[in-house]
Order: sequence, then C-alpha cells, then structure tokens
Amino acid sequence: MDQRTPPHSGDASRTSEPRSPPIGRSGPVGAVQGKPAPGPMKTLSVRAQNVLKELAVELTGEQPPKGTWSPSRELLLALTAERLVTARNCGPHTMREIIDWAQGCGVTIKPAIKAGGSLSEMWSGLIANGAAGALTSSEIVSALQRSIRRKSVRIPIAFQVILVKILLSSFE
Repeated sequence: MDQRTPPHSGDASRTSEPRSPPIGRSGPVGAVQGKPAPGPMKTLSVRAQNVLKELAVELTGEQPPKGTWSPSRELLLALTAERLVTARNCGPHTMREIIDWAQGCGVTIKPAIKAGGSLSEMWSGLIANGAAGALTSSEIVSALQRSIRRKSVRIPIAFQVILVKILLSSFE
C-alpha cells in the first residue's frame, strides 16, 4: 500500500518532471563554456581601440568616432605586425589582442619575427638568415625595433657586418 499523499497545488515543483535551467545561467545554444568568443563578437579593450584609431588615420585616412568603435575590414587588411610594434601604447598584450581579434574577423596579421625568446636568440637567427642570404628588410627592421623597444645597446658585430653589406650594395 502506498502511503504517499498526493501533491498539493503548491508542491508542483517537487515532482520528478525535468526542470529547465535557472534563468540567466543558460547560454546560447551550442555555446562552449570557458572558451572566449571569436573576435567580432568580443569587443576590443579601450587601449586596443585607441591604438587602432590612431592607425586608422595613418593607414586608411579614416576618422574614427569618439567612444566605442570597431575597425573596418580595410584597416585590418592594411595592418602589419611592424605597424603594431611601433604604434604608441601598443605593448605585447595589446598587440596580441588586436591580432587575435583580427583573426576572429578572418584577417591574419603575421607576427614580424618569432614572439618571445631572448634578444641573443633573435640575433643568432638573423645572423644565420643573413649568412644564408635569406634575410629580408622587414626582419631587419623588426629586429632593430624590438632591440630599441627593449632598450638594448648591444648589436652583435656579425649582424653589423651584414647591415653594412646590405647598405653598401643598395647605394652602389
């Protein structure tokens, strides 16, 4: 014999029917928890927006509005890692944020040189490329800019010799 009493009208929530998730806790269908949203769905930080606003004027002649703004596809296509490295207020964190955001928009901005590593590793790689005749001007510029940014006063003699050869060959 079943001794349970039938539920009262106020006990409807205690039945064994499946409950819907609490309001405000469910995400959009198919959303993955813990994974950041791709670029266009996520807004850029104020610093990244300001860096891109300055670059918009220089690269495309575009005059971005004050306040929240999203860069145009034309600007993203005109961006290079070298421009981001030399942009005012654009440190490594902001540069990475902009590159990731552009990637989410379908635009790939290749890093100038391998990110991270020590300056001596960078110089060694460039010296090897120079000796092999595979050194590009953008690699040279990027390396010198990185050295300047890190306030290094030491440039290896072997790299200086390569620079002199390049400069002499371009002036003859």
